[in-house]
Amino acid sequence: MAKSGYHHGDLRATILAAAAEQIATDGVDAISLRGLARRAGVSHAAPAHHFGDRAGLITALAIEGFDLLAAELERAGPDLREVAVAYIRFALNHPGHFDVMFRRDLLRADDSRLTEARTRSGAALRGGVAELQADRPRPHQRATQLAAWSLVHGFAALWREGALANSALVDSDDPETLARAMIATVQFD
Repeated sequence: MAKSGYHHGDLRATILAAAAEQIATDGVDAISLRGLARRAGVSHAAPAHHFGDRAGLITALAIEGFDLLAAELERAGPDLREVAVAYIRFALNHPGHFDVMFRRDLLRADDSRLTEARTRSGAALRGGVAELQADRPRPHQRATQLAAWSLVHGFAALWREGALANSALVDSDDPETLARAMIATVQFD
């Protein structure tokens, strides 16, 4: 591709957006730095300059995802139901990010930025449960937080994978409506 028209205000963001889009449509195995360079119309070395290698790129995408998720959860406020719906909404609106965020086999687990972003989003998710269980012992709170996370993450994955399509368990095509109904049936106290 000719570079005469090359201009990127933020090549790093362009490559991350292209990676998220490609992962959402083709899966994480389709990602390569060379392929992303072609999509962005830059030299094959340009992505490596920003990310080092494929693991660096996927880690950067996961960090961006955890930051976006934390912001979404924080906007939802302290109500557990709204936090749960925000989590599911994020998974559906950012599938390329969601697909790599929890794949430790693909990430640089020792990246401090990843740890910080993961911690922030986790705190935002746990906040809704903590509000309900301030008087409970810490082990009970942790178990309930794990249950809440598993519930919303599992629902998001099932919805995204199409497992709930035509299911007798589903009476709506709106995942947020279903999520609210599902969360309302669970006692977190």
